[in-house]
Amino acid sequence: MHELSGVGDFSPLLTIFGIVGVVLLFIIFRSFRILWEFERGVVFTLGRFWKIKGPGLILVFPGIQKMTRVDLRVIVLDIPTQEVISRDNVSLQVNAVLYFRVIDPQRAIINVEDFFEATSQLAQTTLRSVLGQHELDVILAEREKLNTSLQRILDEQTETWGIKVSNVEIKQVDLNESMIRAIAKQAEAERDRRAKIIHAEGELQASDKLLKAAQTLAKQPQTMVLRYLQTLGSIAEENNSTIVFPLPIELMPMIEGLTKNKKE
Repeated sequence: MHELSGVGDFSPLLTIFGIVGVVLLFIIFRSFRILWEFERGVVFTLGRFWKIKGPGLILVFPGIQKMTRVDLRVIVLDIPTQEVISRDNVSLQVNAVLYFRVIDPQRAIINVEDFFEATSQLAQTTLRSVLGQHELDVILAEREKLNTSLQRILDEQTETWGIKVSNVEIKQVDLNESMIRAIAKQAEAERDRRAKIIHAEGELQASDKLLKAAQTLAKQPQTMVLRYLQTLGSIAEENNSTIVFPLPIELMPMIEGLTKNKKE
């Protein structure tokens, strides 16, 4: 009986050791983390930044250390539709897309609470601010220049967050119906203006050519007679009926001169 009671006295210790062993195994199991090639882990020890780990298998001690995963791939951020008032007081509905990535995980976690939300809000305000400085014609015609300006401004402002803005693209610019009709009328008026200018330029060139031709004919009277006779011949070919034309008196000497030259 005494031997049995002695063995039974060790059962609490075995139970404690078993619990401790299970806890240690659980802690060891939880200490191992796997980071993908495009991920980095920002590790803090007792609240202080320690180092950036990854990729691959890393060890993080629970309770003492804390790790935050950061994705290094390019993130596509859709900027919601913003109401913009252009410089010439035109109301627009504009949306865009932003491409950025984290290049410094330490600053992205420490310098800003939520770098994704911060970048989104900054992109919205910057879009309204930049487009509001330009007139409607510039916004519609020089989109590439505006994209470059937005990218440069956002990249400068997010640099302290460890973020690189690679590209900004304005996707769509919407106008109200009255403004669309006004733009259509303006475009039609512009086309009419260009047509009138082209017609006027054609008339000017034609009159200039006619003036030069008249000056040339005036220098050589015989040429004037030949041109007159050629015109009569063309009219005769087009009409079968007999047509009588008065012959200008001033052309008679020229015709007589031509006739004498042929006889000689």
